[in-house]
Amino acid sequence: MKKVYLLLTLISVSVFSQKKFDNITSEKLGEERRITIGLPASYEANPEKKYPVLYLLDGDYLFDPFSGALSYGSYWGDLPEVIIIGIHQNKNDEREDDTTIDQNTGLPFEKGADFFEFVGAELVPYIEKKYRTSPFRIIAGHDVTASFINFYLYKEQPLFNAYIAFSPELANKMEVRIPEKFAKVTEPLFYYLSAADGDNKKIKEPIEKLDSNIKIANNPLVNYKYDLFKGTTHYTEVLHAIPSALYQIFEVYRPIDSAEYNNKIAILETGYADYLENKYNVMSKVLGVQIPVRMSDFKIIETLILKKNAYDELGKMAEIGNVNYPKAMLGEYELGLMYEKMGDPKRASKKYQNASQMEPIGDLNKDVMYEKIDEMNTLSKTTK
Repeated sequence: MKKVYLLLTLISVSVFSQKKFDNITSEKLGEERRITIGLPASYEANPEKKYPVLYLLDGDYLFDPFSGALSYGSYWGDLPEVIIIGIHQNKNDEREDDTTIDQNTGLPFEKGADFFEFVGAELVPYIEKKYRTSPFRIIAGHDVTASFINFYLYKEQPLFNAYIAFSPELANKMEVRIPEKFAKVTEPLFYYLSAADGDNKKIKEPIEKLDSNIKIANNPLVNYKYDLFKGTTHYTEVLHAIPSALYQIFEVYRPIDSAEYNNKIAILETGYADYLENKYNVMSKVLGVQIPVRMSDFKIIETLILKKNAYDELGKMAEIGNVNYPKAMLGEYELGLMYEKMGDPKRASKKYQNASQMEPIGDLNKDVMYEKIDEMNTLSKTTK
C-alpha cells in the first residue's frame, strides 16, 4: 500500500510542479482570458523535444483529471507526454457566451463566433510560438463545449487532429454535418464520443443518431470510438471517458502487448519488420511523437521472425536497428543472426565481429558477440 501511495504522490508532483497560469489579451473577445498550462515533466530537460498539445474547453474542471490520466499513462509508458492547455470558462459563466450559436444555422454566432476565432486565430498561434509543440493537436469539451469543438471540423482543413466530445449537447444539424465531413476526410483524424446512461433524452438521442451516421460514413481514415457508460450521470461519466479517449487516440504509442501481438502481428504471413517500422512511423508522422523503437518491441518482432523462419526479414530489422541506435551493435548483430540462420557462418562471424566493436544495448554485449564469433568459427571448420 505504501508503494501505491508513493506512486500516486510522485505522479501528483510531476503533474502540479509543471502547472502554471497565463492571461491572454484577446482582440477577438475584447478581454483577457485565463488559461492553465501543463508542461510535461521532461520539458525543461529535453530542449529539442516537441510535444502534442491538448486544448481543453471547460479547462477549469477538465484540466486536473486529464492531467492525472496523462501522467499515469506516461509513467507506465502507455501514453506520451503532452502539453495541456485549459481554457477558463466558468468564473463568470463565460461558457454560455462562448458557445452562443444561431439556432437556425447551427453555427457560432455573436460572442460564440468571437470565441471560435479566439481559439483558432489567437490561442493556438500563441501556444505554438511560446512552446515546443508538435503538429498534432487535440481538443476536448463537455456538453455545450463538447458540441462547440465540432465547429473546427467544419473548416476545409480541420484545425485539430483529434476531437474528444463528452456528452455533447449537439447543435442543430450536427449529427448530419459531422458524418458528411468524415466521408470527405483525406488525412488521419481521431474522434471520440461518449454519453452517460444518465444523460437526458434531449442529449442522448442526437448522440445516438450521430453515432449511427458516423458508422454509415465508415471512412477508414477516421479513427472513431463511441462509449455509453452504464451507471453514470452526465458528470460522472467524464472520469470514465477520459482514459478511454486518450488510449484510443494514442493506441499505437503503447508498447506491443498480447492483444496487438495476437490480433495484428502473429496473424501476418509476412512483413513483421515492416509492421514494426510502420508502428513507429505512425507515431512520428500522425501523432507527432518521436521515440526510438523500444527494445521490448524489437525483441518481440525478432522472436516472431525466428519462429516463422522469415530470416530474410532480419535484414530489415538491421536497418531499423541502425536508424534508431546507430552507435549500438544491434544492426550488425541482426545481420549476423540473418547469415547464421541462412547457413553462412563465415559472413555471420564477420558481422558479429563488427558488432563487438560497437556499444552494447539491451542484452547484447561484447561477451555475447565473442561467444557468437567462436560458435560461427567452429561451425565454419566443421562445414569445410
